[in-house]
Amino acid sequence: MTPEHPSHLAEALRRRRWLLSAWPWRALAYLVTTVPIAGVLAVGLLVIGGPMLPVFSALRQHRRPPSIALMLFLITGSVILLAFAPLLSFVVAFVERWRLRLVDNRPLPPSPWPGLVARYRAAASWREVAYLFWLGGVTPVAYWVFLVLVLLDLGMIASPWVAGTADPVVIWQPIESTGEAIGYAIVAVLLLPVFCYAAGLLAAAQAAVARWALTSPVDAAALREVTRSRTRLVGAYEAERRRIERDLHDGAQPRLTSLTLQLGLAQLDVPEDSPAARPLAVAHDQARGLMVMLRQLVHGIRPQSLTDLGLAGAASELADVATIPVAVHADLPGELPEIVETTAYFVVSEALSNVARHARATHAEVRLSRVGGDLVVEVSDNGRGGADPSRGTGLTGLADRVAAVDGRLLLSSPPGGPTLVRVELPCRR
Repeated sequence: MTPEHPSHLAEALRRRRWLLSAWPWRALAYLVTTVPIAGVLAVGLLVIGGPMLPVFSALRQHRRPPSIALMLFLITGSVILLAFAPLLSFVVAFVERWRLRLVDNRPLPPSPWPGLVARYRAAASWREVAYLFWLGGVTPVAYWVFLVLVLLDLGMIASPWVAGTADPVVIWQPIESTGEAIGYAIVAVLLLPVFCYAAGLLAAAQAAVARWALTSPVDAAALREVTRSRTRLVGAYEAERRRIERDLHDGAQPRLTSLTLQLGLAQLDVPEDSPAARPLAVAHDQARGLMVMLRQLVHGIRPQSLTDLGLAGAASELADVATIPVAVHADLPGELPEIVETTAYFVVSEALSNVARHARATHAEVRLSRVGGDLVVEVSDNGRGGADPSRGTGLTGLADRVAAVDGRLLLSSPPGGPTLVRVELPCRR
């Protein structure tokens, strides 16, 4: 949703024109449709919970155990309630997901039927059961209090027309004349917008609880396993990258260099008017082209400047070949993990490339620093701004590369500039 079109009620309540929008009516529809659902659930809970009140009262006053029949009824009712609650909550959750769209346009994950046994074992099922008890126990009380306050306000508005009759109007004190009731009516009219906001807050609070209960909880064990798996994949990728780099640098590159030299020497020995001169010259040029290509491939895997000069020196080298002036500020005490150095280098390279292609900037800055246990890379420019990851793959690919080493990328690029790309990379060894 755009800022002019809030995606949920809590966000809409912060807008100045909330009362003039459709959101108050959506909140009212949400509250009204809650009444029959909460009412039915409240009656069901009262059937089980009602007999418990005299039991607790008898225990507290007389310290005598309740009758066996009453205890059997309570135990049987509680067991039946808990046995059927996960099944009933599935139906209620389905309806609540549909109703939640009245006040919250954000998507909810679907909840298909997982099977009877899985329904009783899943943590998400018991969250929905908790919401069932909340909807039947807490919601009716809150609605009742709000309804009493609304009726009291409406009574104050109507008091000038009914004051002065045989029976005085009683609000906080008896009102016997119309003039005395007018003051109360004015205050009540001024409170109407307050009640509109209060209704919105009530609906927003209920929607927040519903969203929390109907959203499947994160499986912490699965999340830890995904993190470990990603770490293993990144480690395997780094090992394979170093092997390919070593094979290209130590194996293919020297052989190709030797081949190029041999072709050059052969070209010197062959007369220019020989039929073999032309094909030999073409082969020599192709070999030289392959050497350049191979050198670029090795550079793309891990730049040689990064190995020779370190991250600060490699960033300065990138700044020297940039099409606009780039200032590099580096404060990097200690050594950095190789994967972090490589990622930071490509962040600077891609960010400066984006500045050259899209920003129309006249100056850029690169800052490299250690903050706590993280390496922080900041690339800023004075260009036109408006960078949007959804319009291209450059920033998206950069974010994916950063996420692969458990880092995060932050972007600030308002229209008109300036643009700041900040990357935070953990330096755990």
